[in-house]
Amino acid sequence: MCAAVATSPFRIVHTVCSHDCPDSCGALVTVNAAGRAVKVQGDPSHPVTQGFLCGKVAKYLDRVYAPDRILYPLRRKPGTQKGPLPRGREIEAFERVSWDEALDAIAARLKQISDMYGPESILPYSYAGTMGVLGYGSMDRRFFHRMGASQLDRTICSEAGGVAWNLVYGKKLATPTEDFKLAKLVLAWGANIHGNNVHLWPMVEQARRNGARLIVIDPYRTRTAALADWHIAIRPGTDAALALGMMHVILNEGLEDRAYIAEMTHGIEQLAARAQEYTPQRVAAWTGMTAAEVEQLAREYATTRPAAIRMNYGMQRSENGGTAARAIAMLPALICAWKHRGGGAQLSTSGAFKWDKEAIERPDLALASPLGRLARIVNMSLLGEALEEQGPGNDEKGLGTRDQGLGIPVHALFVYNSNPGAVAPNQNAVRRGMARHDLFTVVHDLFFNDTTDYADYVLPATTFLEHTDIQGAYGHYFVQMSNQAIEPPGDAQSNVWLFSQLAARMGFTEECFHDTPEQMIRQALAIGEDGHSANSGMEHITFDDLKQQGHVPLSFHRDPERQPFMPYKSGPLATPTGKIEFYSETLAAQGLDPLPAFVAPIESRWGEGAKSYPLEFLGRKADNYMNSTFANLDGHRKMEARTSQRLEMHPADAAARGISDGDAVRVWNDRGSLNLTALMNGSVPQGVVAAHMDWAKMSADGGNVNALSSERLTDLGAGATFYSVLVEVAKA
Repeated sequence: MCAAVATSPFRIVHTVCSHDCPDSCGALVTVNAAGRAVKVQGDPSHPVTQGFLCGKVAKYLDRVYAPDRILYPLRRKPGTQKGPLPRGREIEAFERVSWDEALDAIAARLKQISDMYGPESILPYSYAGTMGVLGYGSMDRRFFHRMGASQLDRTICSEAGGVAWNLVYGKKLATPTEDFKLAKLVLAWGANIHGNNVHLWPMVEQARRNGARLIVIDPYRTRTAALADWHIAIRPGTDAALALGMMHVILNEGLEDRAYIAEMTHGIEQLAARAQEYTPQRVAAWTGMTAAEVEQLAREYATTRPAAIRMNYGMQRSENGGTAARAIAMLPALICAWKHRGGGAQLSTSGAFKWDKEAIERPDLALASPLGRLARIVNMSLLGEALEEQGPGNDEKGLGTRDQGLGIPVHALFVYNSNPGAVAPNQNAVRRGMARHDLFTVVHDLFFNDTTDYADYVLPATTFLEHTDIQGAYGHYFVQMSNQAIEPPGDAQSNVWLFSQLAARMGFTEECFHDTPEQMIRQALAIGEDGHSANSGMEHITFDDLKQQGHVPLSFHRDPERQPFMPYKSGPLATPTGKIEFYSETLAAQGLDPLPAFVAPIESRWGEGAKSYPLEFLGRKADNYMNSTFANLDGHRKMEARTSQRLEMHPADAAARGISDGDAVRVWNDRGSLNLTALMNGSVPQGVVAAHMDWAKMSADGGNVNALSSERLTDLGAGATFYSVLVEVAKA
């Protein structure tokens, strides 16, 4: 007689954390017999995740099963005014409706607005609330292309740095995360690895156990800076000056690799002439370092093999940020760090993931729209200006300033994967725009937040546990499948479902609006008749293998020990010259400076505004939130309690204003003000103050750090300048 085989009441499902983080962790979700997720853990078989999750996602079930999660479609009650609502009482402004009621009404209103004002008066607003390929941009793009709605230029986070990197290298590739353990010097430039890139940290620690040094360049004393061998607290916005000063020392002392430069680069003579202007003494005056420190940093970096730079996107969020990223990106080429495994640099690996975007986004559908063409482009970093009833008419889009070409006022705003009421610059201008009585606003989200306060309809969204998607990364080289682990609670629905349903109600008859998530994943992978992907670097991948294995490395990263991936070791590259460009032929053709140069930000201690607002303000990201995500969860807020609603100041700046630790203070400029509590904890240099971003509705005065930021754009990529902000502070 055979013994009965015991079966477990639990099942484990492979998913992928889809939040905006370079780590893109493989996550294993344990689901009980009742279909409830009871555990989320890191995938131990993933070479980067290594079985652990960050503190944010380790507590992810607090988010999935939060008692205040939005579970049903909601409509604003007649007569209720748009604007800030007290936390916990938002539901009083809304009434529950069915999906059919909501979708029918939304479609009817969008049709009406399109007919009255033209389809370009409808603006989608989204970013990286989910990084899954389908959730980030697929059915939604099809829907808005077919409608003829304005296109959104998604510049708010990384565009300046991305444009800068590509000007130098042509394609965003990087030193593999796993190879950082081989470095003998890790230079974290504007990168809070321990706080926001935690799966790189074990590689850094292994390198340090093997004798490597960690140097951090950051105006703020981050978690990573506190653990560094040397923290260089340069002044905000002076990164380009420091990089050029390092070049000056390297070239003057013959520390460059001439053979590599001759073979792989373009424009060394011009760069060398420019670098001569940046003596250590001049650079010290800008950065706040000493001349000796500039020289020491340059020599240590140039003479250590292998040396790796982890450059994150913080330093490119200043007025001169694109040039700063470009100058820093040149340093590994100058000393030939790319020839040594474990050397080089990492900003983003996203250029390695060649999804078939045309297949999943279908820009060709714009030809069937009322416009018969692709719609105008609106820069998301200028949302406040875009929501004004009138705007400048200009359709140019270049590498420098991207003018959004309004002309047509925005009459409908459709928000998903983002919370512009908290994260968009010039918050008060954004709020004034969202409060317009004639603006129709739909928000698809999981919780009431600073944006839903202005919505006409609020629609319940899914977490990454509740839908199927595929994902790459910008911090490693693995394609991953995120399988649906649990059913969505209540009536929550994914982006793919929402926009396919709206398409049907708009009368769009194209077959692509009926595609299932699996069909769209196959389209993104460009699966051919042989079952394999046709995408570059993914030719070995099949849908079934990916679904079964969870993660699969890109083709060049399949055997890193025997065939390590070393980008830019040899050419040709995807630049106009086929080489690493110190001198940019692209910028020269645009009539722009083809060489990096330090230009002091207008809104800095060197600008005219410093006479009225003498302190440089850093609106930091919290370690335990993801931008504004997780900020409503009590467990995460407790982890941020030490610095929440605090203005971090240098004691000298506080004393000059009669401020003591713990005093209530007002921080302000021409755009807005905040009421915070002074904190002197050694985190900032003199002349700099800092506070971390939170939901505006979590503060006593209903604002957050973006009440102070401007809509001035970066020099490259037309991104947001969150770190070029001047303020004054006084005791409240």
